[in-house]
This record gives sequence, structure tokens and C-alpha cells, in this order.
Amino acid sequence: MLFIPDKVRRRLLIERDRQFHSSVTVRDRIKAVGLRPTKQRIALGEILFRGHQGHTTAEQLHRQSIKSGVRLSLATVYNTLNQFADAGLLSKVNLDGEQSYFDINISDHHHFYIETQDLLIDIPADELTFGKLPSPPEGYRISKIDVLIGLEPVSATGCPGQLSRDCAACSGCCSSPKLQSRNEKGPRP
Repeated sequence: MLFIPDKVRRRLLIERDRQFHSSVTVRDRIKAVGLRPTKQRIALGEILFRGHQGHTTAEQLHRQSIKSGVRLSLATVYNTLNQFADAGLLSKVNLDGEQSYFDINISDHHHFYIETQDLLIDIPADELTFGKLPSPPEGYRISKIDVLIGLEPVSATGCPGQLSRDCAACSGCCSSPKLQSRNEKGPRP
């Protein structure tokens, strides 16, 4: 028989209980929105909600699940994230129709997007005001407003790095010979 010291046994029991309670909570959240708490949904829910993931893409979550020892197909991750979003556990943030982020913060808020870092940052809803909204078509009402503000880095000289001759924000920082030769070839891709 294996001897386990009391101190180690207590620590193991506490860890087991902590894992049990956290999985019950995620399981309960999944059940509460009418989804069946499958192993895959619980495993991904643990990563999302227990790890306070914030904003994630399906690809990022897939990589995290593999690192955590949870082997799921990318399609399963996509399907689960979309099911969680449809059920109201997550909100979905679409970028240019190409990429979707999933956000565990389902309260009303908006986002900054830093494309060069592929990073979303929350903006509290009360920090953005609207002067006038368009009237919705007859028979509809506005139920939600999502604002995504794209950001680009600004160098210490104030140039946003556009490197084009008609850069309105440029204060002459793009006029060095090295940069001019790049400008003559056209803007950076």
C-alpha cells in the first residue's frame, strides 16, 4: 500500500474539491443556457471561464486546449464557441468579416482593435456617446450597438508609419532618403 503523508493528502483533497467545484460551476453555466454539458464543452468552458480568457479566436483556444492536454479538432472548437455565443455565454466580435473573436464579457461594451498585435481591448459602454443614430427600418428597433475602433501604432516622431507621400499625419518624418526610396516604390503592403 502506498503511504501518503497527511499534509500531501490534505493538499490533494483540496485540489480535487477545487477542481470538482469549478467544473460543476462551468457545467451549471452550460446547462443553464440549455446546452448539454458534454466533455468537450466543459473542457473548453474551463479554459475560457476559469482562465478568464477575455478575447480569443477559435485558433487560439484550439492551441490552448492542446497545451492543456485536451485534444479536440479545430472544427469542434469553432462549433462550441459559436454554440456558446448563440446561447449567450459569449459575445462574438467580427473583424472585417474574416476573423471572429469570442469575448467572455457579455456586458454592453465596445472594442479597440490593434491590428499589428492582433489584440482586442475593451472600451466600457459609458465611455462612448452617440450624437445621433439612424432610424431603423419600419418594424425594427435597435437592440445593440457594437463599435470596433481600429488602432495603429504611432512612432515617437508622430508618424503612423504609412510611408506614403500623402500621409496627412506625417510631419516630415518620412522625408529621410531611406524612407523616400521606399515611398517611391509605393506604400508598404
